[in-house]
Amino acid sequence: MEAEAKYTYVGIALIALVAALVGAVIWLSQVGARGDFKYYTIYFERQQLDGLQIGADVDMRGIKIGRVEDYDLLAEKINRVRVTIRTDRRAPVRTNTVAIVIRNFVTGIARISLITPEPAGPALTEVHEGQPYPVIAEGESNFDAIAGKVGRIGDIAAETLESINLLLTADNRAAITSSLANMRELTAGLNTRMADLDKTLVTLNAAAIEVGRAGTKFGQMADTTGAEIAPALKQADQTLKDVSIAAAAIEKQTSALARSFADVASSTDEQITVAAIELRSSVEALTRVLDQLRDPRAALLGPGKAQRGPGE
Repeated sequence: MEAEAKYTYVGIALIALVAALVGAVIWLSQVGARGDFKYYTIYFERQQLDGLQIGADVDMRGIKIGRVEDYDLLAEKINRVRVTIRTDRRAPVRTNTVAIVIRNFVTGIARISLITPEPAGPALTEVHEGQPYPVIAEGESNFDAIAGKVGRIGDIAAETLESINLLLTADNRAAITSSLANMRELTAGLNTRMADLDKTLVTLNAAAIEVGRAGTKFGQMADTTGAEIAPALKQADQTLKDVSIAAAAIEKQTSALARSFADVASSTDEQITVAAIELRSSVEALTRVLDQLRDPRAALLGPGKAQRGPGE
């Protein structure tokens, strides 16, 4: 009886230990593990998921914070992929955090990178209706933009090569060769015309030199003529001065004569009248002489048309 009782106690103890072990494992897997991680859902529509696998890294600013847990294609929207990730519970996932796919150019293995722009929003904890976890929005991947640009560059390069092939056909090559020959002939003709133009410019330069010499000679002639005219003008000026002195002397004599006539006016009226008439004639003659002497040119060369009287 005692041996059977001992086996019963041992069996009960083993069953209890096994139950405790199973409970601990279940608790660790269900409670402990989930307490250390947070789960999020990401819906990708615009980005390519080539190279993304279950277990792929999830990072934030280059630091690994989690991994990809699962992904599946949605039946209601064939171009939409739902990806479930888990992150460390300390990872700062915010409401304005976005997810992009980054692919290694060498290996082609993809990972998910979480980017939070400044200023950071509140922590992402809200779970929308119909969703098992909070949803992280999809961002714009620079890799896809670069890949698209590279693809467009490839298309442009292919079109360019095709155009070059069309350009280098036999007919086009012959046309280009003919054009080059025509250009060569045109260049030779231009060189010949440039030589003729140089000769013309030399001739024009010589003519300009001759014109300059003629101008110098003309200036010298003008200086000589001015030097010859200067003495004549000086002589005319001196003559004018002499005539002015003579006119002044005549005016004095006339004044004296007038005074003399005034003195003898009481003796005879007839003599005074005759003397006055002669005096008037003398004054008019003197006036004409003075008018002529005012213009040296008229004194030397004779009166001009404007100075001539009626009938002259």
